[in-house]
Amino acid sequence: MANGQSNAKPTALNGYINLFKLSGITSMDALRQIKRITGQRKKVGHGGTIDPLARGVLPVCFGQATRLMDHIVGGVKRYRVEITLGVTTTTYDEEGEVVKTGDTQRLTESMVEESLRRWIGRVKQTPPMYSAIKIDGKRLYKLARAGIEVEREARLVDIHDIRIIEFASPKLVLEVDCGGGTYIRSLAHDVGEALGCGGHVADLVRLLCGGFPAEESVTLEQLEAAKDGPDGWQEHLYPVDRVLLDLKSITLDRQAEEHLRHGQSVTLGGPELDTGYLEERRAYNSEGVFMALVRFDRPTNSWQPAKVFQIDAPSPYAPASV
Repeated sequence: MANGQSNAKPTALNGYINLFKLSGITSMDALRQIKRITGQRKKVGHGGTIDPLARGVLPVCFGQATRLMDHIVGGVKRYRVEITLGVTTTTYDEEGEVVKTGDTQRLTESMVEESLRRWIGRVKQTPPMYSAIKIDGKRLYKLARAGIEVEREARLVDIHDIRIIEFASPKLVLEVDCGGGTYIRSLAHDVGEALGCGGHVADLVRLLCGGFPAEESVTLEQLEAAKDGPDGWQEHLYPVDRVLLDLKSITLDRQAEEHLRHGQSVTLGGPELDTGYLEERRAYNSEGVFMALVRFDRPTNSWQPAKVFQIDAPSPYAPASV
């Protein structure tokens, strides 16, 4: 990246930044900073809002990677949450006003563990008033700040696992693996209510989102500093197929590649076709370039293009045989 060419239009790029958002800023604030640092303005979006109070992984998609944002938003998320038991607040976190207190001295770790079991699986969860959900066109948090509370419809969310990391009443630290749309503040509130003492979030960090772990993330400051490096901020850019690594892959010959580029289905022989209906795979050409997300259609015994991409460079995630 050449210096002194701020007026030059930056090349549009494709991929992801595994951003570690610090607490105190919104996800949109972080996205605006990303756009400023990278110079990328169009087709840039984040994969899953995270509370301003919270810090942690916020994947940012660029260019063609935005077409796979649903794999991030709908993927497994891991949070580490510190809950202060015995105090219930209006916002379900430490920034709200205290509405009631409760006794925590009788609590034991076995009682907490037993209480947590009811929240594992597909459960109904009521969003907090202080959330960005819209009801009748108005954000809930704006209504809450105006002193207005409205009925919120409970929604089904998937909580895969909850682990106790530390318990020293009133402090409770949990690790939570969950699906998209789960409100950890609501979980903290619900756990406190189930224990009969109340509770709220004292600290929250997202450790994993859409396959991006916190230990491999980068802060805005680190991204800013990388601009002056030999590879620029792009050294932190992951390829488009990074979020599909949980899928198996297939390799296309020249004819199949040409068909797929034109949105046509392809038929590939071999034992890999012993698969379920509409199984998804990553498709690469013979040079290791990521071509498409494809789905196997058993009635026609062919791979149907779900999303076709225009990528130039080979991917480090291409099959080893390529």
